[in-house]
Amino acid sequence: MNVRETKKRSAVRMDFATQDLAPAYFALVMATGAVSLAAQAMDLLLLAHLLFWFNIGSYGTLWILSLWRILRFGQRLRADLTDYLRGPGFFSIVAGSAVLGSQFVLLAGQERIALLLWSLSLSLWLILNYGIFTAFTIQRRKPSLEHGITGTWLLAVVATQSVAVLAALLDAHWNPMHRLEFNFIALSLWLWGGMLYIWIMVIIFYRFNFFPFAAEDLVPPYWINMGAMAISTLSGSLLIVNAAKAPYLHSLLPFLKGFTVFYWVTGSWWIPLLVTLEIWRHGIKRLPIRYDPLYWSVVFPLGMYSLCTVHMAQSMDLYFLLPLGYAFFYLALLAWAITLAGMVHHLGLGLRAGTENRIPHPLP
Repeated sequence: MNVRETKKRSAVRMDFATQDLAPAYFALVMATGAVSLAAQAMDLLLLAHLLFWFNIGSYGTLWILSLWRILRFGQRLRADLTDYLRGPGFFSIVAGSAVLGSQFVLLAGQERIALLLWSLSLSLWLILNYGIFTAFTIQRRKPSLEHGITGTWLLAVVATQSVAVLAALLDAHWNPMHRLEFNFIALSLWLWGGMLYIWIMVIIFYRFNFFPFAAEDLVPPYWINMGAMAISTLSGSLLIVNAAKAPYLHSLLPFLKGFTVFYWVTGSWWIPLLVTLEIWRHGIKRLPIRYDPLYWSVVFPLGMYSLCTVHMAQSMDLYFLLPLGYAFFYLALLAWAITLAGMVHHLGLGLRAGTENRIPHPLP
């Protein structure tokens, strides 16, 4: 096979991999980062660092695929941005960038790289936050509620809280002269994320209980119902720790503790219901389990619930909660391994199919 033919086959594979790349695929980075940080919180440092390096590779690969998609399938990407089901998935890029930045702070001590990732995630958050919701608002043709809302929308909350988490971590490791600014940004985003969760969750809860709900409708991102509250709990726990060196936050300490517990309890409430619905979906309705990139949206909440429970227990002296955090860590690690195996198998089959079938010509 000559060089020209090799390049052609490589381009075909890239087209196949990117033409319909799920906007929420950066949930892979979110999930891996959450499990890695939970391992670090439990002093499993070797595992935490292995997952950290895997996450760096995953993050870089996803950006390469995303840039290729922008160049080759720009019109499809623009259509995804205004799609009610796929559009909110782009917030996973924000959350993935911020979660990786948190790993750079805690696992590598690289605050400058983390600051760059924080700046990127904040910029993307501003662009997507106002771009996507503006596009939804001005659309003439809009889907009905039951066909337009899923748990993917809550990635907007996760993105907001992930930027707050990284700001709080940078505050704890950065020059004291910036402490007020970073604390204020983290606090503001923490509060706004909670408000946004209330807005979106009211719609989701209404959709759950007042519209027909088939097994096929219970897509994996509904686990973010819990995950969004878990990362909100983590953000609050970090602000509580930072309050010891920040008088402004210290004055709000009772408020911070109360709302952090509120977020944790809300996230915890969802777990039995989501487990019951999964049993109904796969056990009673017999819906088969097949790999989907959206399953990373199940791994992330499990890992983040473990991480936030450990941090809340330590920041508020609630040590009786630590065994719960440890239990969810091993559950999240198992879910991560299973999902990774499914992804590898799926990609292997897909790449072989991509070389055997002609890829549609990119839209202009």
